[in-house]
Amino acid sequence: MPVAKTPRPAVSRAGRDTQRVAVVIPAKDEQERIAATVRSARAIPYVDLVLVVDDGSEDDTQHVARDAGAVVVRHSHNRGKAAAMETGAAVAAMRDAPGRPPRLLLFIDGDLGDTAVNTAPLVAPVREGVADVAIALLPPQPGAGGRGIVVGAARRAIHALTGWTPQQPLSGMRCLTREAFEAATPLAHGWGVETGMTIDLLRKGYVAVEVPCDLRHRPSANDFRGQVHRAGQYRDVMLAVNARRLRGAFDALRGVHGDTKS
Repeated sequence: MPVAKTPRPAVSRAGRDTQRVAVVIPAKDEQERIAATVRSARAIPYVDLVLVVDDGSEDDTQHVARDAGAVVVRHSHNRGKAAAMETGAAVAAMRDAPGRPPRLLLFIDGDLGDTAVNTAPLVAPVREGVADVAIALLPPQPGAGGRGIVVGAARRAIHALTGWTPQQPLSGMRCLTREAFEAATPLAHGWGVETGMTIDLLRKGYVAVEVPCDLRHRPSANDFRGQVHRAGQYRDVMLAVNARRLRGAFDALRGVHGDTKS
C-alpha cells in the first residue's frame, strides 16, 4: 500500500481521530440540482461542513443551497472553477476549530444531486494516510457525447510528466489534505485545473489514487454546445500542461546551472 506524504494528525487523548471533512462545491447556475447535492453531501461520514461557492450565478443557486443547509459564499461575478475552489478552501480553513486537525477538502460538482453521498469512498484513503489525494472514477454517463480526445490528451500528458497514468484525469470529484491543496496552488485556469493539480502534486511527491464512485452528473452532449465545451476543455488542459512543461524545463536548466556553479 502507498503511504501519503502528508503526515497523519495525532489522535485525541481519548484515542479518537478527530479529523473532519469539508465538502466544497463550486457552483454556477445550479438551482435545479444544488439542494439535492447539498443534502446528499451532508450525509457523508466525517463531513461537518458543506460549503457552496456560488461563482456568479444568475439564478437562485445561493438561496437554494443555503436553504438546504450549506454555508454559502458568493462571487459577485464568474471567476472560474479554480478561483471558486481556492475561495472554498480558504473559507473552510477559517472555520477550522483551534486545536483540531485541518479538515480534509472534498471537492464535488454541484450537479451530482442525490448521488453526491457516493463520493464517501474518496475520504478513507486520505483520512487513513494511504494517499494525499483520492480521485473519483465515474461509471459511464448516459447521454455523454465525447469521444475521449480531451481525456486521452490529459492522460498522456500526466503520464509523460509524472510517470502515472490516471484512468479519468479530468474527474473533478477529489478529496485531498489541506497540505496537498496548498502545494497545488495557484491552480490552473478553467478546465485545466484537475490536470494541473495532478501534475503538480505528483511532481512534489504526493500520492494519488483513483477510487470507483457510483456518481451521476449532467454530461455534455454531442451537440454544438457540447462541442464548444470540449474545445474549451482541450484548450485549458493544454495550457495547463504546456505551462508545466515549461516550468519543468526551466527547473531542469536552473538545476544544471546550479550544479555548474557549485
